[in-house]
Formats: sequence, structure tokens, C-alpha cells
Amino acid sequence: MKFEKIILGVDPGTTIMGYGIIGVIAKKATLIAMGHIDLTKISGHYAKLKHIFERSSALIANYKPDELAIEAPFLDKNVQVAIKLGRAQGTVMIAALNQNIPIYEYAPLKIKMALTGNGQASKEQVAGMLQQIFKIEKMPSKLDATDGLAAAYCHFIQPEYTKGKSSAKSWADFVKKNPNRIKGGFKK
Repeated sequence: MKFEKIILGVDPGTTIMGYGIIGVIAKKATLIAMGHIDLTKISGHYAKLKHIFERSSALIANYKPDELAIEAPFLDKNVQVAIKLGRAQGTVMIAALNQNIPIYEYAPLKIKMALTGNGQASKEQVAGMLQQIFKIEKMPSKLDATDGLAAAYCHFIQPEYTKGKSSAKSWADFVKKNPNRIKGGFKK
């Protein structure tokens, strides 16, 4: 099947990294693959980052995505955890950038809101919604996989993606082309 676009969605992690891949034809999304990368048996943070890079590069080589949608690290009370998650995310981004793949980053709240209408939805609620959307018979053993798929689907349902990209080249151009969408005025 020849897709117009392929989107790789990633839920980065240093223990489990989830991914989902969707193909787009005529503004409809089709599930291509989803899964997780288990990093629990790899000791050492840098060894995990190397494995994340290698596996991300392999996913890119195998599925040839046109875009990467990645979940942004959430703010954690534990600074060390946040740093490690940021490194994992950056490692996936470098794998994509090495292949000139555009990157789109989404906050966990935005992904959950896009899929369920509730930014505080549980992983199970997100997985359930994806199961309905894609008619998934056998759900993955790790919900990190559905989190990766959720990032890809969130990117797909963005208005500029499903309704055609905006022709505006800058904010001033957008205001000029859409005066009815601007409320209030600007004062200098």
C-alpha cells in the first residue's frame, strides 16, 4: 500500500519506549505498526541512549516515516528523571534529524485531550480510544506502545494536517488573510 504520508509517533522513555506508526491516505489514518522497546535489561544510562538511537534509526530505516510526532517530557519533581527523559527524547530526535525528518512535539496533556477530550485521561482510556479508532483486536502488553501511537494520531488530527496546511507564511500574513479570526486589536 502506498501512503501519502507516514507518521512515526514516539513516547520516549529510559525503561520502556513506545512507538506507533500510521499511514495516511486521503486524510484517513491506518495503523501500520506499534510496539515498545524494552530497556530494562540494559545497564547504564549511556548504553540505553545508544540502544534508543540504534532502535529509532532502525524504525526509521524500516518504515521510512515522513514526520516524527514525539511526546514532550513532562515536568517531574525528580530533576534526574526529567533530565534522563529529555535525553531519551533528544536521542530519538537526533535519529530523525539524521534522516531530515521533521519533528513535531506534543505535551502529554495535549495528546490525551486530542484523543479523549480529557487532558487527565489515563493510559487505559487513551488505549481504549485508539482500540476503537483503529479496530485493534489484540492490544500490546505495554501501554507505552499505545502512547507512541497516540502521539502519531494526535499529530494526524491537528487541524492544519487534516484540513490542509495553512497558506500563511508568517503571523502578519495569517492576520492579513484571516481578519475575521482576529478578535480585539493591537496597540503600539
